[in-house]
Formats: sequence, structure tokens, C-alpha cells
Amino acid sequence: MRLGSRTPAGILAAAGLAAALAGCGGAAAPAPTVTRGVAAVEPAADPRPFGAADTAFGLDVLRAWCARHPGQNLVFSPSTLASALGLAYLGARGTTAAAMARVLHLPGGSGTGLAAGLQARTRALSGLDGPGVTLTASNQVWADPTLATAHGYLDAAATGYDAGLAQAPFSTDPGKAAAEINGAIAAQTRGHITNLVTPGSLDHIGWVLTSALYMDAKWATPFEAAKTQPGAFTPAGAKPVSVPFMNGAGSGYAEAGGWQAVSLPYQGGKLTMTALLPPAGAAGCALPSAPDLTAITTALRAGGGPGDTLVALPKVSLRVDGAAGDMGPVLKGLGMAPAFGRTADFTALSPQAGPIGFVQQAATLQVAEKGTVGSAAAAVGVQASAAEAGRHDLTFDRPYLLMVSAKATGEPLFLAAVANPASS
Repeated sequence: MRLGSRTPAGILAAAGLAAALAGCGGAAAPAPTVTRGVAAVEPAADPRPFGAADTAFGLDVLRAWCARHPGQNLVFSPSTLASALGLAYLGARGTTAAAMARVLHLPGGSGTGLAAGLQARTRALSGLDGPGVTLTASNQVWADPTLATAHGYLDAAATGYDAGLAQAPFSTDPGKAAAEINGAIAAQTRGHITNLVTPGSLDHIGWVLTSALYMDAKWATPFEAAKTQPGAFTPAGAKPVSVPFMNGAGSGYAEAGGWQAVSLPYQGGKLTMTALLPPAGAAGCALPSAPDLTAITTALRAGGGPGDTLVALPKVSLRVDGAAGDMGPVLKGLGMAPAFGRTADFTALSPQAGPIGFVQQAATLQVAEKGTVGSAAAAVGVQASAAEAGRHDLTFDRPYLLMVSAKATGEPLFLAAVANPASS
């Protein structure tokens, strides 16, 4: 990756995180001290290819995730999940990097424009805040203090994701480490997500890469609460249920491939919700194809159909966390398995880095008459290699020796070569 020219940015900075309730126990977690790499000044780039990549990645994840949990409400943030995995990708090499690039749909793979594109994407996300819209996005690298993180990796993380490094005692006090990470995530999501990681998930972990997002956006044209009325909603393969429907107007209409869509813009014009209705009789996990979705969003950006569209939209409050937010099986199924295997190569992160140990995400989304409040966070845990971290995974899956000896003298009492345990 080309990092371009360097700027003399400060290496040490205090994290701008308010103290928050930690996810485990409720004690106030102090803001961590963050070490930052040197962010390169990259040439101006178009962030839209990365937005398209995150959209394609998000559709892939939702399709695979829904297939595993049909009939369940699912919500996640492709942006935060892609950012956390992107931080891991910056430390990957060889077949590990290639597999991650394919699943993430990274434009140009690991080409020379990647750093500039990631930097443009990060800056575009930070520019969405404005009148009527509160939006914050944060990325962070966490490492055990006994491990060395490559300086080049920290430079790349600062350049592409504006991320710094904080220390957490994964190996000596996983409970404290989990509390520190969860406290930071709670602060970044205004208290909506408080238990992204658990002490148990940090076993053998040397690094945790996190991304968090918080949004509170008011509709450009709010729904009138007096017009919210109960109505029938029919889940796939189930009987109708009664839910509250908000009634109002959308700003545009588009259709493609049997899908119908309406645009619901937020104040300021920088954000919009697109509500998509599948063809009648579609399966519960139906998703539009990438070309159909592109056609719909392009038409809506151009103004959609003539006039306003009358909309009846259910008022919903969605939440996914805990076991439901485990993305490891989904990502492995999509082709990222090399990043989780014993041969995973994250040596650009650290010579002490092993494979990905877990990928966890949590998200909330509340859609109501005045607007939308959403929060999301993702964490990628990278294991420490056994030899360097003082932990050992040892499988006796080939011929081995056994020795019984006297502790005081070292005298061997028994010595055995086990060639085939099944032949004993």
C-alpha cells in the first residue's frame, strides 16, 4: 500500500471519549490513552466506489445471515463491520489479504489507490453531521501491552481509518479489558451498545479492532403522530399481525426487478432512508440484486417518480447483539475462512499476530415519527500467536513421545514413542 507523504502529526493523543458505564458491572470506565501513527496526506479520491463496495458486502452478509436466521429481524451496519474488518485487512498479507479483499469487495484489491480511497471514505463519513442530524463514527485499535504492533500498521490505520492504538490487558485481566472496550463503545454510541465483547471472547486475543457509529436524524418531513394507526402486517409464511403504521409522504418512487422503493430524506439533505418492498409472494429472505438496487438508488437520487408517494411504514425498534451478532460463521461462508485459520497471515499488524478469533457486531435502529436513531459497533479479535503470547495450543496429531521422570533427579522412569494410539 502506498502511504504517500507524511505529515508531522502528534504520535500521542488523549482519546476524546467521555467516561461511560462499562458493559460489565456498571463502573465508570476512564477514557483510554491513544497512541497514533503518522497519517499520510493522500491525494483526493472518490469515496463512492468504497460506498458501493460496502453496499455489495452488506447485501452478501445480510443474504447469508438471513439464510441462517429466517424469520428473524436482523439489523447491522455494513459500514462499521467493513471498517473493523478493514482494519484487520491492513495487517493481512498473502492469501489472507486476498480472501478478505474479495469478501469486502475492496475496489482494486490492494492497489495503490486503496489508502487514498479509504481516507476519502472516512472523511466523507465524518462530514455527515449537521443541522437535524447527529452522526459520529469512530475506529480504534486495541492491543495487549505485552505485544508489539508494527509502526507501519499504525501509520496505515491512521491514514485510512483515522484510528489510533489503545492498550488493554487481554492476557492478564480480560475482565478489565472487556470493560474498557465496552466503556469506549458505550460512549461512542451514547449508551445504546454496552456489551460488545465479553471477557470470555478475549481468551488468546492480542488485538481487538473496533468501529462504532451513532446516528440521530430527523426526517425532512416528519410523520404526524396522529396519523399513526394499527394495521395488518403479514410475515413470511405466518398469519397477519397488528402493528402501528406511520402514514405520510415520501419524496420519490422507483422500481426495478419487481421491487418498489421510496425515499425518505432526513434534514440537511446528506442522509436518506430507502424503504424497499419486494415483489408480492417473495421469500422471507428476498433481497434485490445489486443491479436492481443500483437502478433504484440512481433513480431516487435523480428525483424518483413524479410527485410525492404516500407511505405507510411500520414503526419499529430493532436490536441485534449477543450470540445473534456473531459474524464469524457468516464471513467464513462468504469466503473469508483463510483469515480465521491457522495459516492466516497478519504479520503486517505484528509478527506476533495470529488468525482472527472472533467478529462480533451489535446494532440498534428505531424508526419513529420524528426520525431515526441508530447505533452500531463491530469488533474483530485477532489472536496472539502462541509462541509469542505465552499461550499454547498443542494438538498431538502425529507420532509423539511420552516420558515419565523423577522430578528431583530427572531420572527417566518411562519413555515411550506413540506411533498410533489406535493400536495400543
